Amino acid sequence: MAKMAGSDENYPGAIRSSNIQGEIGARGGKLMEAIGQNRRALSTINRNIIEAPPYPCVVHKRGVLAENALACKIPPIPVHRPITRKFAAQMATKQQQPLVQPLVKSVPNASASEDCVIIDVEYKQNDDYPAPMSVQHTEAMLEEIDRMDAEFEMEDIIAKEEVVDIDSVDKMNPLAVVEYIDDMHAHYKRTELSSCVQSNYMARQFDINERMRGILIDWLIEVHYKFELIDETLYLTVNLIDRFLNIVSVVRKKLQLVGVTAMLLACKYEEVSVPVVEDLILISDRAYSRKEVLEMESLMINTLQFNLSVPTPYVFMRRFLKAAQSDKKLELLSFFITELCLVEYEMLRFRPSLLAAAAIFTAQCSLNGFKKWTKTCETHTNYTEDQLLECSKLMVTFHQKAGTGKLSGVHRKYSTSKYGYAAKSRPALFLLDAKFQQD
Repeated sequence: MAKMAGSDENYPGAIRSSNIQGEIGARGGKLMEAIGQNRRALSTINRNIIEAPPYPCVVHKRGVLAENALACKIPPIPVHRPITRKFAAQMATKQQQPLVQPLVKSVPNASASEDCVIIDVEYKQNDDYPAPMSVQHTEAMLEEIDRMDAEFEMEDIIAKEEVVDIDSVDKMNPLAVVEYIDDMHAHYKRTELSSCVQSNYMARQFDINERMRGILIDWLIEVHYKFELIDETLYLTVNLIDRFLNIVSVVRKKLQLVGVTAMLLACKYEEVSVPVVEDLILISDRAYSRKEVLEMESLMINTLQFNLSVPTPYVFMRRFLKAAQSDKKLELLSFFITELCLVEYEMLRFRPSLLAAAAIFTAQCSLNGFKKWTKTCETHTNYTEDQLLECSKLMVTFHQKAGTGKLSGVHRKYSTSKYGYAAKSRPALFLLDAKFQQD
């Protein structure tokens, strides 16, 4: 019985050769004898069924005998096979596959014996036919794997982002109290709710409204600027006004007196050089007497139970700006956005810490043109981007409208060279886009 050669069904374009010279002739004789007896090798039958490749193969061989070349030229004998459903499906699939021209190259190998033939097969894409579906699927799968690897690498970079030790540069500074700073801000976070007021307290006021409150604070910002007071005084003044109005109903003509008295108390708490009462009376166009100011001061301090040590947004701003490793430009823009929020009554629903963090996040987006919130900022503020987004979008709208309405005290203040013309910075309008909100 003739010894059958290996099947070439999966490699119709590749020419296989023997490894031993003497075996080629013997196999060739047996093969011819088997053909005469109507017995054909399985490789020949498979080649007749699957068809030969439509294009000739380029083959470069070394050390091939002439008998092997003659044996390869034996024409296939046609075989008539009944068409079954399975065979018909195979033929249809074979016809639908695009044609790929294989390019066979011989690779010299000095270590191999002379009777061995080493053939490298490269399938070269024909320009007239698209790539096979299997190749397309493989390429698509590789591209998807590369994309997923890139995403995983980016996630690893974000996950491995180290939190910067923002207090390392101040270890030798006794005024920075590095040993206690974390405990202090943890205490501020726990007690900041005591400094907050109800966001709808104005509904209990029968003679004033939120717009009057905005006018008062906008005027006090100008007074604060003219007196050259420190920033802490302004934030404490606004806090004292809201806490007092949250408890006591005030008539319209006494609202300015409440504001002047609140600034007097804040100056006594924060300033080294406190303005005298006569200066405050003069700045209010002598609408009130000295006696009225002192009486309101007594009423306010007793109503608030002498509690002036409350965390304001300024306390958190300083710490969060240090975490953001800010420069002067970012610092001024952050304070500009925060002071815009002091005038707005609707911003009372946000905690002071959230207000400060959102102002810095909004300022970074405005300066960089994209959202930026580092792992260090998230660690020290305890707020993520998603938690800041709602407040930040409101800040962008305030920034956009700054200088266009009647309450333009903050805009004029930050349009000067002393404050770096921060009011002229472009707002981060991309935070308001629907695409960003979905992301």
